[in-house]
Amino acid sequence: MKKKGITQYKLIKEHNFSAGQLSRLRANAYVNTHTIDVLCQILDCKVQDIMQFEKNLLDDHEYKPEKSYY
Repeated sequence: MKKKGITQYKLIKEHNFSAGQLSRLRANAYVNTHTIDVLCQILDCKVQDIMQFEKNLLDDHEYKPEKSYY
């Protein structure tokens, strides 16, 4: 955001970005894909420019969905 000259205040006031969503982003909490899309549009960037995936290892078990949706 610094490189683009956009502050958190500017996101909220000029781009009507939700303060709640911004708080969730700062806390590394869940945000939906729409929020990520909006932020990327505002910052004119790609998803990988603002976030990365890190596998969460819960008790060293691999994720196994109960149902297959494919």
